[in-house]
Amino acid sequence: MLRESVEMTDKRQEDINRQDVLTRIEGVIQTIVISVSKGEAPVLSVMNRYSWANVRFHKSVGLVLNEDVSMTALRCDCPSSATRFALILKLLSVIYKLVQSDSYATKRDIYYNDPQLFGSQRTLDSIVDDVSCMLKVPRRSLHVLATSKGFISGDLCYLEEDGTKVDCNSSSAAVPVSSNVNGIRNIVSAAKFILIVEKDATFQRLLDDDFCTRLSPCIIITGKGVPDINSRLMVRKLWDALHIPVFALVDADPHGIEIMCIYKYGSRSMAFEAHSLTVPSVLWLGLLPSDIQRYKVPKETIIPFSQADERKIDSLKKRAYITCQPEWEREVETMQRLKQKAEIQSLASIAPHFLTRVYLPNKLRYGGWI
Repeated sequence: MLRESVEMTDKRQEDINRQDVLTRIEGVIQTIVISVSKGEAPVLSVMNRYSWANVRFHKSVGLVLNEDVSMTALRCDCPSSATRFALILKLLSVIYKLVQSDSYATKRDIYYNDPQLFGSQRTLDSIVDDVSCMLKVPRRSLHVLATSKGFISGDLCYLEEDGTKVDCNSSSAAVPVSSNVNGIRNIVSAAKFILIVEKDATFQRLLDDDFCTRLSPCIIITGKGVPDINSRLMVRKLWDALHIPVFALVDADPHGIEIMCIYKYGSRSMAFEAHSLTVPSVLWLGLLPSDIQRYKVPKETIIPFSQADERKIDSLKKRAYITCQPEWEREVETMQRLKQKAEIQSLASIAPHFLTRVYLPNKLRYGGWI
């Protein structure tokens, strides 16, 4: 039932047209004007997007918003919130003009139009997400685009919204993930699976070894660490269009596991858009903590846990999306017990091409995933 309601929410959000967005912004401004006319200090209510208390886990969707979420009141007359209040109003003004004129701008464009006002790109990024959540409008409908940091390669061709044909088949060079994933159409691919790669260095190694054609047609994508929204949207778009397995290749460390879970189940801060960002069918291909012993990874490449690693693994172990999967939970417990981690690159110490010619082919052929 939850899946159906989330899908209906997705449809409602997809149906939001320009006039609806303008009306919602006008509603916010009208509330502020009414407060001022009454001699009251205007207040904006913004959801606390970083609170675990505001989200719940559902296995078929991921991290989704609770029905009753805690809100933060941003008062224009309060020193601790006045700046954020003003920045939200400024951004609403920018968005209103973009939507009204049916034009688009990247977050980077908006920031550099007045860098002293926003202070940092990160501040602007957070405010864009606050506004998206406050208006209950997906970010793509705000006409604000993000510059992608991810790359994609493999058996894939598609058209951008402006009609540009994109061919990802080059074996030596990857294609940047589109900054307007929602506008992609005419997807053509004979890929047998999608492989999410945590790190750019590993991604480049797969490219150099011609991985996408050596084993079987496939698509590889990297968000270069913690994935940006466009990389997550792209994985979801391809999963919806191609109906093929999606695997994850991440370091055997707490941060690698968390990155994989962001692709699979989403994050607290973007739970309001879980329906378009999560891919709950993602399978953990490697590097599994148990693989460290199974493949006799050389001791000199194994890294002992730091205190930050111990805190992160303790946090992960308590999360519902780990405890609901016995095999994942066992791997996390193995890592916690041994208090050690290993990067994907450590497999190169076994043999230079071990990752692409032994490890991944065997895993994919014989079902070495969980």
